[in-house]
Amino acid sequence: MAETDVEQVTLALLDAANDKDFEVQTQVRKSMLTLANEQPDRVLAMCQDYLLKHPKLVVSHRVVILQTIELIVGSRIDAIPYTRIKSIISLASDEMTRSKEVVPDWQQAASNILVAVGNKHINEIMEEILSKFQPGVLPHFFVVQTLANLSVSNVYGMVPFLNAILGTMLPMLSLTKQDNMKWVLSSALRHFSDSILEYLANLDKAPDPTVRQDTFSSEICAAFDILFNNWLQSRESKLRLTVAEAVGSMCHLMASDKLEEHIPKLIPAILSLYKKNNEHYIISKSLCHVLDASVNMGSRVLETQLDNLLSALHQQVSTSADYNNPPTVKNHNEVLRCFSLLANAFPDRVVMFVLQRLENSNERSRFGSLAVLRHLINSSTSMMESKKLLILASIRQPMADHSNKVKKRVVQVISAMAHHGYLELDGGELLVRFIVQHCALSDTYQHGQKPADPEEVTNESLRTMCDNTLHLLTTTVGRLADVLWPKLLYYLTPQQYSNATTPLCKSLIVLGNKKKDNKEPTFKIDFSQEVNLPSPQTLMIKLLVNAAFPYNSRGHGAPSLSLLQILSVNIHRNTEAVWDQEIPPLLTVLEETTAEDLDKKSWNENLLQLLAKTLVAVEDDKWVCQFAAEATSFLSTYNNALDEKSFLYQCIGVTLQHSFNKDFVKKQLQDILLIARHNDAVEREGVALGIGLCAKSHLEGTLAKLDEFGKSDAFKKSPSIFNLLKDRNEVETEKVKSTLILCYGQVAMNAPPEKILNRIDQDILRCISKNFNTKDLTMKLSLIQSVGLVAKAISECVKKQGYVFSRKQELIALIQDFIKAEPADALRTPVRHLVMSTCANLMPLDPALSENETFDLLKVCVNSVFSLPPEPHTPEKITKEEEILDPKQRKALYKDTLSSLHELLSSVLGKDPAPDSLQSVFKHIECWLTSTLDHERERAILATAHMLTHYLDNMTVKNMMSFHNLGALLGRLSPRCSDPHLAVRTTAIDCVYILLTIQLRYEGFALDYKDDAVEGLLHLKTQLEIPDHSILYKSCSELTKVMSKRLPQPQMTTLVFMLFEGLVDSQTNCCRASSVILNTLLKNRGGALQEMVPEMLEVLHVRLQSITEEQVRVAVGQTVLIMASQHLQTVVNTLVNQPLPYDSWTSEMWMALGADPMVASQIIEIVMEKLSVLAPYVDKKESLIRGGTTKVATNKPLAMTCGLKELLLNGQSQEPALSKFSQLFSCLIVRLAASVGVSAPKDNATKRTASVHVAGVAADALRILVARAQLDEVLKRLEENKAWDAMREEKTHITGVTLLARAMAKHAGPRLPAIVECLCPTLNNIYECQRITVTAFFSELLNHHVATELMFIDVLMNNMMERISDPCCTVRMLAVRGLGNIAVGSPEKVNKYAKELLAAMSSGMEEKDDPGKLITLEAMSGLSKVLLYLDKKNVHLLVVYIFMKIKPFLESENDEIRCASIHLMGKLSKFGSGEPVFKDQIHNVLVSLLLHLVDPNPHVVKACKYAMRVCAPMVGSEQITAMFQNHLHEDKSLHYGEFINDLTKYLIQDFPGMLNFYHISVLQFFKSNWSEVRAGAAIFIGFLLGNLPEEHYAHLNMGTITKGLVMLLQDPDPVVRVKAAEAMGHFH
Repeated sequence: MAETDVEQVTLALLDAANDKDFEVQTQVRKSMLTLANEQPDRVLAMCQDYLLKHPKLVVSHRVVILQTIELIVGSRIDAIPYTRIKSIISLASDEMTRSKEVVPDWQQAASNILVAVGNKHINEIMEEILSKFQPGVLPHFFVVQTLANLSVSNVYGMVPFLNAILGTMLPMLSLTKQDNMKWVLSSALRHFSDSILEYLANLDKAPDPTVRQDTFSSEICAAFDILFNNWLQSRESKLRLTVAEAVGSMCHLMASDKLEEHIPKLIPAILSLYKKNNEHYIISKSLCHVLDASVNMGSRVLETQLDNLLSALHQQVSTSADYNNPPTVKNHNEVLRCFSLLANAFPDRVVMFVLQRLENSNERSRFGSLAVLRHLINSSTSMMESKKLLILASIRQPMADHSNKVKKRVVQVISAMAHHGYLELDGGELLVRFIVQHCALSDTYQHGQKPADPEEVTNESLRTMCDNTLHLLTTTVGRLADVLWPKLLYYLTPQQYSNATTPLCKSLIVLGNKKKDNKEPTFKIDFSQEVNLPSPQTLMIKLLVNAAFPYNSRGHGAPSLSLLQILSVNIHRNTEAVWDQEIPPLLTVLEETTAEDLDKKSWNENLLQLLAKTLVAVEDDKWVCQFAAEATSFLSTYNNALDEKSFLYQCIGVTLQHSFNKDFVKKQLQDILLIARHNDAVEREGVALGIGLCAKSHLEGTLAKLDEFGKSDAFKKSPSIFNLLKDRNEVETEKVKSTLILCYGQVAMNAPPEKILNRIDQDILRCISKNFNTKDLTMKLSLIQSVGLVAKAISECVKKQGYVFSRKQELIALIQDFIKAEPADALRTPVRHLVMSTCANLMPLDPALSENETFDLLKVCVNSVFSLPPEPHTPEKITKEEEILDPKQRKALYKDTLSSLHELLSSVLGKDPAPDSLQSVFKHIECWLTSTLDHERERAILATAHMLTHYLDNMTVKNMMSFHNLGALLGRLSPRCSDPHLAVRTTAIDCVYILLTIQLRYEGFALDYKDDAVEGLLHLKTQLEIPDHSILYKSCSELTKVMSKRLPQPQMTTLVFMLFEGLVDSQTNCCRASSVILNTLLKNRGGALQEMVPEMLEVLHVRLQSITEEQVRVAVGQTVLIMASQHLQTVVNTLVNQPLPYDSWTSEMWMALGADPMVASQIIEIVMEKLSVLAPYVDKKESLIRGGTTKVATNKPLAMTCGLKELLLNGQSQEPALSKFSQLFSCLIVRLAASVGVSAPKDNATKRTASVHVAGVAADALRILVARAQLDEVLKRLEENKAWDAMREEKTHITGVTLLARAMAKHAGPRLPAIVECLCPTLNNIYECQRITVTAFFSELLNHHVATELMFIDVLMNNMMERISDPCCTVRMLAVRGLGNIAVGSPEKVNKYAKELLAAMSSGMEEKDDPGKLITLEAMSGLSKVLLYLDKKNVHLLVVYIFMKIKPFLESENDEIRCASIHLMGKLSKFGSGEPVFKDQIHNVLVSLLLHLVDPNPHVVKACKYAMRVCAPMVGSEQITAMFQNHLHEDKSLHYGEFINDLTKYLIQDFPGMLNFYHISVLQFFKSNWSEVRAGAAIFIGFLLGNLPEEHYAHLNMGTITKGLVMLLQDPDPVVRVKAAEAMGHFH
């Protein structure tokens, strides 16, 4: 290649080096490097010349070229001639120093060249640099910078020069006035010092091992004096920091005496910088160097600076490190390093200083002191050994700090201390206590909240840290085992540590297991020696109460039980066997349950049983009594945890059961009653439960104590009682009485049955009844509850003896008011349940209530219960005496409340119910049966079922009597059999069954009589469990048949009109049920209701317009159809004249007409006849001003199409639709063709255009017809491709029709001959739109073999030939498409029509009246398909002619035409095999095909791959053929660069004579419209040149190539510029 070409290219690259696009800049640099790798000298020469010839080049451009020179030098330094090295050094030196002003980017780039060269040619560099570094003259800024950087990059080369450099530099320091020069000189001195130190540290690798530190000492000391005395005081902070950094590095090289001399001034000077600068890391680093050098040389004056040093360093360490700001972290570490250096030199003073600073209450100060202390403990172990006790004493002050940040650091210090033996010393237990205290912290924020300050140390994070620390101390510091065991037990019982129970137990479990497994004697705890530990009984009490609430205090239940099991022998020698058997199953329960699904009642019973078994196993009444006494004294611990306290009362009750000391039991009962806080409801309940449990073994003593307490001063408002009650002045007498009342109730519940009966009246009711007149709410609740408990206890006894309760009405009225006072929107208390249960127990007692009293009672109770929200509801507001219940408590409360209501209803009906009493109760319930809320309907139906069951079980029929309200009850209840709520459905069936069974009884049938029809209702329940509409429909029908059979005629009217109301029920399922029951009843027994028909029709008409449920509307429509079946023509005429679009009523009527196949068939005939003769649309002028016309649909055909669509929606229309399928399909497709783009007509009444999509109606009708014909696969394909939507719109109509034809051909072939026959006449229709649609349909049919199989191909072909000359361009295009499709559908027929096909395709490619080239595109596409099957003899003579025809289309801007022409070229290849002329044609277009492999259109790329692959054998090169066939697969990606690189090698090898043609062809594409192709052309040329041997260059016009690439390097597209630059890299 001529030098001028390379130079021209290099010059162009240099021009483009400053391209605005970064990618282009990068590629230019790469290409320059590529050229330089081959010819480094030439490229460097050009770079030099370029810079010399363009002295005014913008700085950014110069910088890029200089950076390129640096890269070349760095990569090819060994290949560059010495002369060039010298000139490069000279150039760089000149560029660097040309401007006396500092221009950083430019001069830094030049400096970098010198540094790069200096790695190899240090002597030459130094010769040049030192020439500009003369004594007495201030050098250029970057001369010094370059020296500094050289000392870093080439330590061993530079250090030998440094003595001389320092000698020259020293005088300059005094001359320097400008800050930037001071900065660079200081920086250089730092780098020089660091290099010397590195050199000295690695003398074994150094070229001159004789170099010593003192070689540089005098110069360094002289420089130090100037920097320290003058420059360090600069006002410029950046300079001060650099000087400080330099001074720090220089200290190591100074003579010891000089350093010792400077220390008194140096250290204060450095420390003063902290106040003057914000960037402290460099200062700390410098100080660390100074301290290191001072300590290493044993400085004696350093101690005089210690106080100032420690104060300043402490101030630094007290500033928290920001981990998002790395310099602050580095500074923190450097400061700690300084402390370590000082501590090793002056241990006593440093430690004392840190400990004194701990006393400072300032948070930051303590924070820093603790950080230093932790660092010293961990890093200076031996030095700190003697300071342990001092540190232990001093750490107490920060432990008392209130700041969580300080506490967090204290925990870290404690952790360090633990690992170094501090906790075993006296005072170590305080550290353990600190950790435990903070394991017990409560949460700072509620669940879900986050701290506003991200750096805030929350209680949660501090607690977690302490948990982890305690665990680590337990598991990793073995020597602490005897420190922690058993002393950690102390923290289990005080309430302030309750939140630490879980981590404490876990640690104790680990320690206990380890000691137990190792059989260590210390495992057994001597409680008499460990005076600070709680007693075994107290430990057991605490752990047992913890277990009762296993998910409190961060889940302390399981750890407490596990610890209890480990402590067994320590609690009592007899407990181990019991606990090893009983505790593991309890732990398993906790593992398998969560807080939500734990059965609390059962769990507590299990724990009380565990306690009972333990007490039995102990066999020591003294131990048991002590347990009870300690448990009683422990009660006050739970004053703020009443649930736990209540459980503890129960534990005390169980313990007293097992005590044989009756005096002790009485004393404990007295203590309990006196110390109880009677104001708390939970505590009152707990006291009663405990005393009740005690009564199980001590009934006499318990009743005696309660009687004694009731008569004591506790109920006299005198000061003495308050003294007895431990000064609890807030306790009210009523609260104490409430406790006493509850105690009596629990005693009755728990006492032995054989003993309680004799004590009820005299001891229990007598004491309770005297409190009935109270106005206190608490006492009222206690009275209700206690009376309920007594009632339960003696319920069986009351049945055996007469009992008159004279105050019954009074009590019922009183407790009824309790219910009224309850909030309607919440169930928080058991008031409702207790009142109703009590009322139910009272109702059977004499005297009976009046009718009004019963009505009021039922109204209040039913409304109060049914109106409650569903169980999950949580009320927003609560009163001070109420609490929000947890879900389990609420669920149980709901269940109890509903059960007590049922109990009350049964009680009201009595033992001998009648229809009137039933109705009087039902009227309170029936309005709730139609509620919109599921839970209200469920409650109502359950109550009804319970009530009817009671009625049936207790009814007596003395005479034949009428069940007169049967129809009304059935009308209300039967629709509920289809309720959406399962519980309502199944219960409603039960209700109907019971009602009909009651009717049978009233009709005189025996009690044991079973009516088969009525009994069959019970089998419907299982069917109703599945909410399937068909099953519900069937069930309702069967239900109605039974009702129809058993219902007396006089009650039919009531039932029918009740069912009319059911049509608009709040639940749609019940509306459906009402309609089904109604129609079934009318079919079976409607004849007797003839006089009601007009009224029924009126009601149905009104209901139809208000019913929204589709199924109900259909059912009502069926009823109307029966009435209208004899007036078909009138009905049709009326419907057709309805305004468009049809309202829902009209649409339903049309659909209803399709239910009768005969009627539907007649309507279809009428519609097809009218659509064939009536004009589909009229042309109307848009406006007088604009002109033009719009197609507007005619009314009657549109209305009939709409009606036909609705009719076909009825499944019963399938038979008539199928019988006329071909005619109806053809009719609708033609109607669709005439509807596309047609507007709807205006409504005559409103004069507004009807909102009807004309084509959409026809498409919908056609879709429904296809569905009726059960052409499911056709429908599926059309839905998948959204063909129906396409058919509706003018732009996509042809596509939609094509998809329809395709689906019909594939999945409904046998129906096509008849359809084609029906459609053929339409091709001669005057409506162009109809010809287009039918031609499109026929065109696609030719794409499928079904046309040949069913022998209608000739009909289709003849029609396509005729349409070739159609006046409509679209029809002609579709005809050409159809003719091409024969090659796909019936390839065996291609040669039969060869002449006609070739003529049609050729004329298509020459079509002039083809503005969008659509016919041309179809012709080429069709010819591609036809050529596959044409015999060679039919095409041979036309190959070149066709090739020449399609060649101009290769560069068409239309993607589809470009793609089709390339594809067609590939198809022609088989006809040109072996023809030299065809081979020439292939080579003519080869470059075009290769470049279109990067065409922006992916379809064109695939076509190119295909064409080149099939044409490959004709190219004439085996290697190229193999390459095309291996790499050019449509579905595989292609690495274009690699592909072209390999291809050009084969082109050069196999077709050297074509190279001139190829490169000229490629050059033409430099001006292509597509940037991708231009980029591809650049790549092609680049690889062609890169692979071209020297001897072939003569065949190429290098000047044109170079000119073209230079032009592309200025292309607007950066990708093209990148590729042009890359291509230029191959010019070598």
